[in-house]
Order: sequence, then C-alpha cells, then structure tokens
Amino acid sequence: MRGFNVIKSGFLTLLEDSGRFGFSDIGITPSGVMDDYAYRSVNKLLNNEDTNVLEITFVGLKLQSTLNTIICVCGADMGFKINGIDMPLWKTLQIKKDDIIEFTHHINGQRAYLGVKDGFIIKKEFNSNATTLREKIGGISGERIMNGDFLPCNPCELKLNNMLIPSLIPKYENHLTLRVILGYQEEYFSKEQKGSFFTQTFTISNEFNRMGCKLKGKMIIPRQGGIISEGISFGSIQIPNDGQPIILLKERQTIGGYPKIGTVLPIDCYKLSQMQPNMTINFEEISLKKAQEKQKKYLTLFN
Repeated sequence: MRGFNVIKSGFLTLLEDSGRFGFSDIGITPSGVMDDYAYRSVNKLLNNEDTNVLEITFVGLKLQSTLNTIICVCGADMGFKINGIDMPLWKTLQIKKDDIIEFTHHINGQRAYLGVKDGFIIKKEFNSNATTLREKIGGISGERIMNGDFLPCNPCELKLNNMLIPSLIPKYENHLTLRVILGYQEEYFSKEQKGSFFTQTFTISNEFNRMGCKLKGKMIIPRQGGIISEGISFGSIQIPNDGQPIILLKERQTIGGYPKIGTVLPIDCYKLSQMQPNMTINFEEISLKKAQEKQKKYLTLFN
C-alpha cells in the first residue's frame, strides 16, 4: 500500500470528515471538521465527495509521499511548503514520490486542511472517519496523528489545475461578529441581560478547543442557573454559573443543563474556528428566516 509517511505529527493533526451523525442518543458527539468552508473547498477543488482530510492545528506537520497524486490545502496559512518551496493554498498541486510536505510557521488562522485525491484509505467507525479524542473513536485508533503513522491512499496520475477565485478566499482577522438566532430559552434572560450580551465585546479565553469556545466579558446572568438537561445543537451558547458564555462546537457534549441564550449561525462558527485566544468577538441578532437564507446561499457555493 502506498501513501504518506508521517515524519512529524505537528501540534495537533487529526483525520476528519464532515462528521458522525445519528448517534447522539448513545452519547456520541458528531465531531468532524471545525472549518466546514475550508473542508468543502478542499474537496470541491479535488473533485472529491465528502472525503476525509487532515485537520492541522498550528504548525509542525511533515509528511513524505510514497506515490504520485494530487493534494490541496485550504484554511490557515501555516507556512505550507513542498520540498522546502513555499506553495499556494486554495489550489490543487501535483505530488511526486518522495516529495516532502510540511507546515513550518504560523502566519494566520488556526486550522489548515490537507486533502488528497479520493481521500485516505482509513476504515470508518460509526459511518465516519472523524476523530473524537475524548471517546477514542475514528481516525487512526481514535488518536491524533502520531510520528511514524502511515496514511494510505491510491495513486493518481490525473492532471488537475483547480483553484479558488480570490474573492472567495476568506481573510482571517482578529475580530469577528457572530450572528445569533435567539431560541425559546431567551425568556430566561432579562431585557437588560440580552442588551448586555449584544452590546459588549467579548474576548476569547484560553478555554478554546474542538468542544467549545469560552468567552470573557461582563457577566450574563440568567433568571435561573439550571434547566433540565436536553440535547445541544452546534453553535449553542450556554451560560454557565460564572456568567461567561460558551459557544459549543463540534465535540460538544450531547446533552447539557445550562440555559442557552441562542445559537450562532453555523457559517459563523466556521469562521470562529480560525480565531485564537485573546481575539475579540461581538454578537448580533439574526432572524431564523434570514439565517436559513444565509445557510442556503452558503451551500449553493459548493453545488
């Protein structure tokens, strides 16, 4: 079998796909890629379907190819090089046997996505390759990519020269406005507390990972501090006892018992995934109808 040898695994590299759905009733979180836009772009440019990729958090990944194929890297700029030469993102690239692929230094964003034509040949668990570290499911034995791992794939001699047009390439900035759909639990928050939530600027804390993003700011205090545990959707904003909002992301717990003031639009959560601690965000309200229109428009980009 041919593929890629992992020389250095980097800070945190995971095998991911769009996620694992339909198992929350037995406590298995969906997981999957944090930045769906970069992920879909990789597969679109490679003419892949919903195919697995490597999610590279920060720098250090170094691979050696044992075959000829095509790759594409989208998302954060991590000093992507092939054989020591700087390479473009958001573009398909030909790879030859013995080529060295590496990510050497952080420039912007937090997560880059490396895909290969037709994907890596890895057995699925619960219908997905998505790695969930907490439950040790998916990926390679439920673990992060490690030094010495091997990522098998099929060779490809096709010539692809696809690239994303510049106007569709996102810019990763230090401040972000997240659009929020208020839910039925907004009644747990007074007019003054909702006003504070939507008018202040929050700072991203160090508690920011694939499970969620905890913010720092003026306390948001609900009328009551707990609810009966219920299912949690992607982007839900929980308000725990300390009054600091938590935006729940891809490896969130499947149920929770804190009041939720609303839900962040999914396409804004993808942008959030490229931010880092000490950057800032604010919230603005969006109606359910407008949110649905935004999400539909987003999906048409990849049809």
